[in-house]
Amino acid sequence: MPPSAPTVRAPSPASWPTWLIAVLLAVNLAWTTLGLGGYRPETKLVSYTLTAVAVVVLLAQRAARETAPRWHPFGYAFLPFLAYGLVNVGWVTPVPWLGWMDWLGWAQGAAAVWLGVNVLGARGPRRLVLGTVWGLGIVAVGLALYQTFGDETWLMLGRTQSYQFAGRASGPFGIPNSLAALLVLLLPATLALAVRPGLGARARALAVVAAAAFGIGLVLTVSRGAWLALVLALAAWPLLRRNLTWPRRLAWSAGVLALAAAAGGLAYGVHDGVRARLDAFVADGGERTRPVMWRGAWALFEEQPLTGTGAGSYNVRFERHRPEGFRDDPQWAHNDYLNTLSDYGLVGFVLAFPLPAAVAAWLKRRSDDPGSGATRRPLAVGLLAFGLTLLVDFHLKLPALVLVAGIVLSEWIRPAGAPRGRRRQGRAVRLLAGLAAGALAVAFVAGPLPRLRAEAERYGARRMLDGWAEGRLGSVDGADLVAQAQARFGRAVLLDPANAQAWSDLSYALSLAARFQPSAQLDLGGEAGRAAHQALALAPDVAEFWWRLGVAADMQAHRDEAAEAFARALQLAPRHPLAWYHQAYHYSLSPVTRPLARAALATCLRLDPGYAPAEALLAEIDSVR
Repeated sequence: MPPSAPTVRAPSPASWPTWLIAVLLAVNLAWTTLGLGGYRPETKLVSYTLTAVAVVVLLAQRAARETAPRWHPFGYAFLPFLAYGLVNVGWVTPVPWLGWMDWLGWAQGAAAVWLGVNVLGARGPRRLVLGTVWGLGIVAVGLALYQTFGDETWLMLGRTQSYQFAGRASGPFGIPNSLAALLVLLLPATLALAVRPGLGARARALAVVAAAAFGIGLVLTVSRGAWLALVLALAAWPLLRRNLTWPRRLAWSAGVLALAAAAGGLAYGVHDGVRARLDAFVADGGERTRPVMWRGAWALFEEQPLTGTGAGSYNVRFERHRPEGFRDDPQWAHNDYLNTLSDYGLVGFVLAFPLPAAVAAWLKRRSDDPGSGATRRPLAVGLLAFGLTLLVDFHLKLPALVLVAGIVLSEWIRPAGAPRGRRRQGRAVRLLAGLAAGALAVAFVAGPLPRLRAEAERYGARRMLDGWAEGRLGSVDGADLVAQAQARFGRAVLLDPANAQAWSDLSYALSLAARFQPSAQLDLGGEAGRAAHQALALAPDVAEFWWRLGVAADMQAHRDEAAEAFARALQLAPRHPLAWYHQAYHYSLSPVTRPLARAALATCLRLDPGYAPAEALLAEIDSVR
């Protein structure tokens, strides 16, 4: 609940380690939420470090105390999935560097729940963290208002809003649906607080203002999936009221649906963005792109139903099932449940969702605090709405939303089966906690930390190169920019030699460097080839790595090797325009194979009409006929 809501039990006094953990959580929430939801690797670097430090502090606190409360049983609910995820990353996934990044996201969520149920029982720390959550919701709505009535292209961190989200607000996120997910998670509890009997006038006024702000912000996102999820969750709210008869429950539920329909009609009439988005939905006969990604995820699940195709592998494996004309780069399946089935299989799905839900139900049944229902039910409604939004988006891939959902989940679960009193700890238990704290600190510094630093270097450099190649950086010195990117990719592979994408990007930068150093093309081609070979040694099923090898081979006039590489890329991504473009460029280098280049370019332009590099290459070929 918001920090002004009454607590079920009188919380115990907070020690300084507890306050430190709460501060770390609050800072982490602010950092990730205001940093585009934590999407960028450099943001994740700080976020995951803060989470690791908080967990180490809690373990060290346990090691230093002779008496301590029992840890809440729900804190262990996600450990089986994390253990299975490690196995999946180590032995199943074809893209282990992506698998590690995905696993760290799951670990962040599990840590948020564990810290929440074991730390946030103390009044002061609880108010700090929950106040931060609700305060960030207000700030997010304020930013959404600025985007709507001020500068609709504005984004955090100097970014520019994508044209596809014109007329929609995303607040501190880059995607409007992400802001909507945050708001549907918080709105039911805020509404419940606003109408709670016995609440002080000031607290009630704050709750009413917050609820109104969250409602306005939700409208400004124009997020159809979030709206529907919230309506369904609110309609289910009366059905959870055991103190009502079934006729009254159904009447209340019908009233919620009628009120939602009226609100939707009002929004449709006064908001151009809402009207345009709903009209487009009707005209298109529903969603167009998401079902394509969902079918791909289900097909991948059918290929490996037990273990999945591997953590983080969806975007790579999707190329097998990309339909002709689908030009999006999905990254994820836009359905977290299907994405988990695709990546981790049935085993991972059960451990990630049904198992924790079963543990929560068991704890609820054994709860000895029946009065907590009124406090917990609105949180359950928000969690249900958030869970429904996962059917149409990838919210579990954003650290900010994972943290907030973990905190709200821990707040909902804590009254049920909450630990009572304290118990004396033996030396063995304290020693084990101390060893766990030290092992976690060493493991994080040795493993995730360099991986995250490497990915931050790689991502920043690749974004810089892509911006230059697409002409988004204005007038810049191309040679200097490519040299900077090459240096950053070099640092990335030194920090994490297992990051195959960094090796591929290094090969890309080396091939671009040859444009500015024609006399060094042969040497640069050799270096680019070695980098591409390293990428392929780590992940041979990624089409991009093969066309990087093909480009490097052409730079060295190794035509046969290049032909084999481009052919392999087409086998892995037969309907990807870039695979055909690189094949065409290879063919264009010889007068004998230029007719094949035209045919490959025709296929490329059929898959992506208007692809400017393909049109330019075709014009160049035609000019030398």
